[in-house]
Amino acid sequence: MKYRILGKTGFKISEISLGTWQVGGKWGSGFDDQKAEEILNTAIDNGINFIDTADVYEDGLSEAAVGRVVRSRSEKIYVATKCGRRISPHVNEGYTPEALTKFVEDSLKNTGLGRLDLIQLHCPPTDVYYRPEIFETFERLQEQGKIDKLGVSVEKVEEGIKALEYDNVSTVQIIYNLFRQRPQEKFFKMAAEKNVGIIVRVPLASGLLTGKFSKDSHFSPEDHRNFNRDGEAFDKGETFAGVNFERGVEAANALKAVFPDTENLAPMALKWILRREEVSTVIPGASKVDHLLSNLSVEETPDLSEDQIQKMNRVYEEFIKNEVHQRW
Repeated sequence: MKYRILGKTGFKISEISLGTWQVGGKWGSGFDDQKAEEILNTAIDNGINFIDTADVYEDGLSEAAVGRVVRSRSEKIYVATKCGRRISPHVNEGYTPEALTKFVEDSLKNTGLGRLDLIQLHCPPTDVYYRPEIFETFERLQEQGKIDKLGVSVEKVEEGIKALEYDNVSTVQIIYNLFRQRPQEKFFKMAAEKNVGIIVRVPLASGLLTGKFSKDSHFSPEDHRNFNRDGEAFDKGETFAGVNFERGVEAANALKAVFPDTENLAPMALKWILRREEVSTVIPGASKVDHLLSNLSVEETPDLSEDQIQKMNRVYEEFIKNEVHQRW
């Protein structure tokens, strides 16, 4: 495992880390504690020392599993969680210092940890980024020893840029992958200048970039890849990185021509992200150990050649860019 510094947090973290949205099973399948603990322990056994969760993942069960495993291990494991999405309706007015303080205290109880290494606002409405009192709330929580660092998880590049204005924002979690390239245009440079760590989420475009789907692939009714394709439940960009599914399958098939001897494109897609030194870590999810090991295989995968990178980018230009580039 290779390690990188997470911006001004100073945390030295694994470049491949673990997102836990579906760590207890596939999306919407219910939570399996035994499966979650198996995935989490396997991750740590393989050098992962940064785990991202959220209070809304399976209504706190993911947080609890992460805390339980981390407390059982001797290694230093950095725990990042997120708060804000429990606000219902999820609107700007629901964000108050009192509500956010309560969420942090609930996460501490849920994880059983004495302090949260990183708390992140969980894709708040855009207007929240224009409210200094929200960000000041976390300064008080730091003073009280309840949190160490503050970050944000954003939907749009513009939100990430606005978040950089707050000195106590140490990290920005953003969607970035071969099918979502806009963050590298301005945001990466601006974050690097502020020494803000970049955490990349949805790195495989909800599985599209594994190359394992066909246009006939089906997903369960409870799976967001079935019910959120047009943004009915939450931001459309969370599902397949906002790409039309059929178009995304065509693009993935074109990628297979770049790597004709490769059955699983996931390591190549992750290598494409990690070629950027501004990226601190990538947090692909895993609903089974096999998925985790696939993601970890990037560490044994040779670096991409310039020719391969150019061909991958041409797939984006031809199939994806006009549809999604300016949206997020």
